[in-house]
Amino acid sequence: MDNIRLTIKDASRFVDQKVYEGFLSQVDTLSAELENATCPGSDFLGWLHLPSSLSQDLIDDIMVTAESMRRDCQVVVVAGIGGSYLGARAVLEALSNSFGGLRANHDAPQVIFAGNNISEDYLYELKDYLAGKKFGIINISKSGTTTETAISFRLLREWCETSCGKDFARRNIVAVTDARKGAARMMADKEGYKTYVIPDNVGGRFSVLTPVGLLPVAVAGFDISRLVSGALSMEETCSSKSPAAENPAAVYAAMRNALYAGGKKIEILVNFNPKLHYIMEWWKQLYGESEGKDNKGIFPAAVDFSTDLHSMGQWIQQGERTIFETVISVANVNHELRIPSDQENLDGLNYIAGKRIDEVNKMAELGTRLAHVDGGVPNMRIEMPKVDEYYIGQLFYFFEKACAISGLMLGINPFNQPGVEDYKKNMFALLDKPGYEKESEAIRERLK
Repeated sequence: MDNIRLTIKDASRFVDQKVYEGFLSQVDTLSAELENATCPGSDFLGWLHLPSSLSQDLIDDIMVTAESMRRDCQVVVVAGIGGSYLGARAVLEALSNSFGGLRANHDAPQVIFAGNNISEDYLYELKDYLAGKKFGIINISKSGTTTETAISFRLLREWCETSCGKDFARRNIVAVTDARKGAARMMADKEGYKTYVIPDNVGGRFSVLTPVGLLPVAVAGFDISRLVSGALSMEETCSSKSPAAENPAAVYAAMRNALYAGGKKIEILVNFNPKLHYIMEWWKQLYGESEGKDNKGIFPAAVDFSTDLHSMGQWIQQGERTIFETVISVANVNHELRIPSDQENLDGLNYIAGKRIDEVNKMAELGTRLAHVDGGVPNMRIEMPKVDEYYIGQLFYFFEKACAISGLMLGINPFNQPGVEDYKKNMFALLDKPGYEKESEAIRERLK
């Protein structure tokens, strides 16, 4: 099968070739550090060979659990935040009918998400939506104490036990959590919930190819074996054995860093297919949390074209030239629809009557890329042959491998996130969490 393809010619003209080649020359050393676990953050490299190390037994077990939940449940709620839900949601949003709920077909339960915010209205409306429905829960948390997810799971568990019965809840609550420790593990063991393990050496934003992502995708009725197969093919393509210039992850990482060194501080990930919106959200977390530290890092932004051409298009075309774009282009869509002719032609569209909608969309894409390059915006392009499990799996692994190399080129640890804890400390202090008494006193003095 074809691979996704990266094209950099419309970015290369904006960088000093020697600077780009300098970054590319680092790839062999950095790849060796990843392979030998000698790089910063080496305790979190479990994702590196995850596609090739996933056992068929685990995949089969996930599929059995998914089939059981599909039989029992009208709805399955995934409770998780950040990397504990974005990957699964990206797959479901990309593959589901835009108006059919997040599922492969009406025989599968609708998959919905909670635990990624602390909105009282959202949770109240969720309770209202679930009333009278048989629903299961996939609780995804290593610790079981992440505030947003823990609040949602506490509510969901109570609602499920009350409305569906404790036996039903015990069968249809699944914990994806730590192997040995943490509140979620303790509760699962106590209640007898089915469990899957989040490997200790896989960080949340790299976890989509573990049960964190695979179980919700399987419950929704999509083919997780093809997702893993796509990732495996890209693992092989981006192997440390591949020459750097032929390794798309290495080329992407080197070009991003060359652009950054030349003053391009913001990367805008672009799609022309609204089904890819949550892949953009997953990518934003992956790169933002991995690279934004030590006062360094390219700021990851995303837009949905052509929609956002009518809002952000002016800024991108003529604003400050600190940006570059990476466009995800889909070669083949799944359906065919043509523009009809109209006798009166009041809208002036008869010049494209008979054309497929996708042809018009592709000309909008090409015209936009040409205009933005002419306006001083470097452009890279990633072409997916089509949107399906296989190529989404490829895209996931490509971005993960490139992120690791790119972060190491920046001279940072791509696998930690120390800054994420700062807001939590303030929130705990403001809520008078036990153990935060000194912080509570200090923050209240500050707010006087």
